[in-house]
Amino acid sequence: MSHAMKSEKRRKDPEGGLTAEGRRYFAQKEGSHLRPGVRGAADTPEKMRRKGSFLRRHFAHPRGPMKSDQGKPTRLALSAHAWGEPVPTTMAGAKKLAATGKRLLARYAKTKTKKKTSTGKKTKKRQPATSLVENINRRKRAGTSRPKSRSTVSKKSYDRMEAGWPAKKTTKTTRRKKA
Repeated sequence: MSHAMKSEKRRKDPEGGLTAEGRRYFAQKEGSHLRPGVRGAADTPEKMRRKGSFLRRHFAHPRGPMKSDQGKPTRLALSAHAWGEPVPTTMAGAKKLAATGKRLLARYAKTKTKKKTSTGKKTKKRQPATSLVENINRRKRAGTSRPKSRSTVSKKSYDRMEAGWPAKKTTKTTRRKKA
């Protein structure tokens, strides 16, 4: 066996995927940032996204058979093992892995849309920053407004805010009171 073939064999993990040496080789050759597959439970959003993307990309529309002519699993089928999944032997098995990937991506998407507080309750999506007036009014409605002595708004900020308010409209009742 030639030296090139031996080094190529060292880059490929016989159980599927690449070895650390193989990932280094492709980082130098192509500038890629390959990471080892997620083995075990995809219990964090990052793991869900990576594992789900891999399974969908490789097994939704496989680019080859799952078994060679000799009946051995192909590199494509073995790549599932590198990610902690069962090695598919048929196209139906590959489709099951793709469905698993789709479920993982759906779970990942849910984690992005709903955020939970430390108590575990769902929170609403964060709204854009509110103005000073809106914050003051919101605290008034909630009954949590502060007295002027404990105000967190500077006199200068409050005066600027007040200057931006529209002039009060006089109504017929206020005109009558003046007269």
